[in-house]
Amino acid sequence: MKYAIIAAGEGSRLAEEGVKLPKPLVMLQGEHLVERLMRIFHQHDAEEIAIIVNRLHPETQAFVEQLRREHPEWNITMEVQTTPSSMHSFAVLSPHLADAPFCLTTVDTIFREEDFAAYIAAFKQALREGYDGCMAVTDYIDDEKPLYVGVDNAMNISGFYDAYAPGLRYISGGIYALTPRALQTLEQCMREGKSRMRNFQRALVADGLRLKAYVFPKILDVDHAADIQKAEDFLNGENEDGVATHHK
Repeated sequence: MKYAIIAAGEGSRLAEEGVKLPKPLVMLQGEHLVERLMRIFHQHDAEEIAIIVNRLHPETQAFVEQLRREHPEWNITMEVQTTPSSMHSFAVLSPHLADAPFCLTTVDTIFREEDFAAYIAAFKQALREGYDGCMAVTDYIDDEKPLYVGVDNAMNISGFYDAYAPGLRYISGGIYALTPRALQTLEQCMREGKSRMRNFQRALVADGLRLKAYVFPKILDVDHAADIQKAEDFLNGENEDGVATHHK
């Protein structure tokens, strides 16, 4: 199994709010975000960890190079590009993911390690059952523009929606475990000039891929300076109350 990290964003909101480090180098519990993800991925049998970093942040590239030297067993491959969207970044990484099931996420996705371990186990079971992917979802909603996920009673995904409607309990958690078949959908999205990962997810459903939803109790993103302390508290077991509102 392979893993991939999208770390090519500009991190403009963090910079505007006084955070001097590029987002991948933000610290949580004594680890840089990118280092934390790679360590966790290695612990879950990563054959390869592919990452894309932004050319505008050479300090991130230098840090990943340092990790490659310090942890050759992590088998890190790196692309250095400035891309217009996360989906474009995914497309840059896709050649590394074409020959094995893979798990992809952005560098600022924060989850508890035990929840992630259960998710990877669920993905492997879904593969045995003939699914094409297992998507992380959560009912903890603290996102400026959540992507709602429609599921049936068996947690099969039926659609992805920009707006809340009755019956939509979960939102996308931004962690995607997929088979290489999904890359065909990605290629078509790129040919059609689509962008944004949510459009890719909708295209997966439209193309008939079988997707299972796996529920995380809570997933956070680090988009603003205040999110750093929020993520730290979450990983330390504090501030457990979710923001389960549906009016954003």
